[in-house]
Amino acid sequence: MPVPMYQFAFRTVLSRMDPEQAHHLVVTGLRLAHQLGVGRVLEKLTAPDPALRTAALGMTFPSPFGLAAGFDKGASSVLPLASLGFGHIEVGTITAQAQPGNPKPRLVRLVKDSALVNRMGFNNDGAATVRQRLERTTRNIARLKRAGRHAPIVGVNIGKTKIVPLEGAVDDYLLSASALAPVADYLVVNVSSPNTPGLRQLQDIEALRPLLRAVGEESDAAAGRHVPLLVKIAPDLADADVDAVADLVTEMGLDGIIATNTTISRSGLLSPEDAVSKAGGGGLSGPVLVERSKEVLVRLRDRLPEGVTVISVGGVVTAADVEERLRLGATLVQGYTGFVYEGPLWARHINQGLRALRGSKVG
Repeated sequence: MPVPMYQFAFRTVLSRMDPEQAHHLVVTGLRLAHQLGVGRVLEKLTAPDPALRTAALGMTFPSPFGLAAGFDKGASSVLPLASLGFGHIEVGTITAQAQPGNPKPRLVRLVKDSALVNRMGFNNDGAATVRQRLERTTRNIARLKRAGRHAPIVGVNIGKTKIVPLEGAVDDYLLSASALAPVADYLVVNVSSPNTPGLRQLQDIEALRPLLRAVGEESDAAAGRHVPLLVKIAPDLADADVDAVADLVTEMGLDGIIATNTTISRSGLLSPEDAVSKAGGGGLSGPVLVERSKEVLVRLRDRLPEGVTVISVGGVVTAADVEERLRLGATLVQGYTGFVYEGPLWARHINQGLRALRGSKVG
C-alpha cells in the first residue's frame, strides 16, 4: 500500500500535474536526494533481504523484483532508483539515434483503473549518449559491490529508431547493440511497443529470427563476453504466435523472454468510456493487464526449457502479486505503473512482503 505521505502528495499535487511533468519532478527529486547523500540512508531501509537473492541469466539478482523499462529511458537515474530497493533496473527503450518521441501530451492516467496510457514513442538521447552515462554508472556499481552495498543488475532495452524503415531495422538495432552491450548486464530487444509505427511486425517469426541472431552475435562481439539476450513481446499476440516465439527462443538458445509489454486493447476498464476515449491511443498498462499477462506467462513456462528466463510484467501491485508470478513460473518480475500509484517505497514494500510470505511458508 502507498504510504499516507505519498497518497497525500499524489492526490493534492502530482495528480493535478501533467503526468509526464510529474514524472520528471519525481525523478529530479530522486537524483537530487541521491546527490545529497540520502541514497545511502535510503539503502539501509530498502536494501532487499539476502534471502530474496535470485539466480537468473547467469547472475545473482538482489531481489526477484525489478523496475521495467520506460521509467528511466535515458539511464540517468539508475543508482537513485536502485537505492529504493529494486533488484534490477531496466533502462530504455533506447534507439540508435536520439529522437524526441511523439507529440505531447503523450502520457495519461486512468486513475479509476490505476492505469496509464502512454504513447511516448521511444523518446531518448540515443545509444552513444546513453552509453557514456552507463559507463559512469557501471564504475559506481563496481564501487558499491566492493563496499558490500546494494548494487542492482542493469538491463538495457533497445528499439528501432522511428525514422528508420522496417527494412533497415536490423542494422539500426545493431548500432544500439554495439554501443550498449558492453555496459549492459543483459540486453532486451523490444519489438512490442505499439508507439513506433510498424514495430510489432518484427514479432513475426521470419522477421524476428534474423534480428535476434544478428543482435546476439553483435552484442557478444562488442562486449567480448556473452551478454544475455531477451526479447520483449506484446500481450496482444495470439496464443499461436506466443508459442511460435517460445519455439524460436528455444531453437536459437536465447536467454529469455519478457512478457508482456503494454496493450492496445481497452477492454476490462472501469473508467468511463469518455475518459478512455479522451486518453487516446497508445499502450495501456496497469492491473487491467493481469489476466493476460499471467496467461502468457503460463503458456511460455509450459513451452520453454526450464533454464530459459521468463520475466513477467503487467499489473503487478503487491508482494502477493509478485509471489504469484514466481509460483506460476516467472524467474523474475518487473513493475512500472505501480510505481506511479504506490510511490517511492513501493519496491521496499514488495521486498518486505516477499520476505514475510516466504518466512510464513518456512514457519
